[in-house]
Amino acid sequence: MEKVKVSLWPIVNKINLPTVLKTTILPGDSIERLFIATQVGEIFYIGNGVISTFLDIRSRIIQLGVSGGGYDERGLLGLAFHPNFYYNGLFYLHYSVAGTQGPGALPEPFKPNPCDPRTLNQKWINRETHYDHIDTVEEWILQSNGQPQKRRTLLNLRRPFLNHNGVNSLNFSPETGKLVLTTGDGGSGYDPFNLSQNDMEIAGKIIEIDVVKDTFIYNPPVVTRFNELPAPIQETLTVIAKGVRNIPGISFQRFDNQYIKYVGNVGQDLVESIFSFVHYKPIPVTQLIQNSLMTSEPEQEGFINFGWRGWEGTFPTSVIKGCSANSTLDEKTIAYYNEAVKTSVRRLQPLTSYFHKDPRPDKFGGTALTGVQAYMGNGIPGLTGSVVFTDLARDEESQPPGRGVLAYTKVRTDGKPNDFSVIQTDYNFGSQSAYYVNLGTNLDQTRLYLGVYGSMNVTDFNQGTIFEIVP
Repeated sequence: MEKVKVSLWPIVNKINLPTVLKTTILPGDSIERLFIATQVGEIFYIGNGVISTFLDIRSRIIQLGVSGGGYDERGLLGLAFHPNFYYNGLFYLHYSVAGTQGPGALPEPFKPNPCDPRTLNQKWINRETHYDHIDTVEEWILQSNGQPQKRRTLLNLRRPFLNHNGVNSLNFSPETGKLVLTTGDGGSGYDPFNLSQNDMEIAGKIIEIDVVKDTFIYNPPVVTRFNELPAPIQETLTVIAKGVRNIPGISFQRFDNQYIKYVGNVGQDLVESIFSFVHYKPIPVTQLIQNSLMTSEPEQEGFINFGWRGWEGTFPTSVIKGCSANSTLDEKTIAYYNEAVKTSVRRLQPLTSYFHKDPRPDKFGGTALTGVQAYMGNGIPGLTGSVVFTDLARDEESQPPGRGVLAYTKVRTDGKPNDFSVIQTDYNFGSQSAYYVNLGTNLDQTRLYLGVYGSMNVTDFNQGTIFEIVP
């Protein structure tokens, strides 16, 4: 693939950890402005080089970084503007709610043991007391006086662990006009309860929400399963995909009269994966519930399955441990053999994958996928029509400082998986760590924005810089 070089042009710095980068046009305005949502609960926008506060919900966000030594995957995770935002002022938030901290679903860290069936068949029991926190998805409106106000709550989701809640988790589909929510598998590691493959579980799915339908339920119950939702809310939901571990959003790329959908699935120990698909057949939640009552396995032709937890991208999910006879080698054991077999032919193959360890000279060892965006601009010719992705930090023995990575790939005309190429950047971060935490674009996907943070911890404040990726 073509070698591409870019520059990083700083737009704003000294902000808190950015989770979402999007543009929109404010009602009565004439230009697109870049909006930045931070994990701690601030939303800013930039116009004429000036940064202004759009909304501050820090008081609504769960206390972050307390149990993880500063590291956290909760907070303000999703922001999406309604396609008609300019006229109706509607926008949507996904965040972890203040005061909802629980003890977690398991008393200790989980790792499957293929020799112990009890570890392979865990159940999430006592869910109302054994959970980590509650996430909410809300509809807000920008009032005519310029002040945002909450209108209603769409979903309240109880989450088993603090991690894998999704990030950049709300996006509108240009195909259906519906709000797309991407939920992670609930967290821990290895999806202990196999929530991602269970059709009744909200965790580990890509869900469409029809926001046009008014359910007249403005504060829905806290749930973990689709069949726990009131019927009017069930009727607003369809499910696009399952088998999700954790997703940094979904990106739509117009191709003739169709859209290519790009989704990244964050890996466990071996591999990070970017998937693409055009055709799919979403299943209404009401049908999923009906199917769950049947004894025979329902037909799910056209329903997307990313394969987790049986598959980690291109590999059967493995448990890794050091080889006692040789410290330079790792032993890799298939964790969930039966599940890997069951989902082997049903799962979608990744468009491309990159690995945590990669001996090839022109590649890199990754840590975690943090952004996936289609690029349709001509400003960076080598990237036109491609999908760009970011990794948090190169896996290098010489750390610190941490350094993120940009790369890209393209959909092949024959539909087969493709390789990827690292994008060279010329920015000098000096001795400061530079973790690439997210990727954004403008409305017509002709510009790319990169969020960089100087620490892995949300409790280390004001270490964020937003860049535009330029030729």
